[in-house]
Amino acid sequence: MKRNFNIIIERDSEGWLVASVPSLPGCHTQAKTFDQLNDRIQEAIGLCIEDEEDSEPFEFVGVQQVAVEV
Repeated sequence: MKRNFNIIIERDSEGWLVASVPSLPGCHTQAKTFDQLNDRIQEAIGLCIEDEEDSEPFEFVGVQQVAVEV
């Protein structure tokens, strides 16, 4: 069975790409290239859902930017 997951990708201050899966808390990884990141996030998802087989994933609602004065 195939399942689709939404991924959030950000670039950190050192240039690493960081991916996280909002519907799987704690499921994240990082890489230097998008190709590496794609392979690594698929592996991370596989490991996360292996542990969560009996639970329902969160429903992805969306992404929002919030401006905060610092």
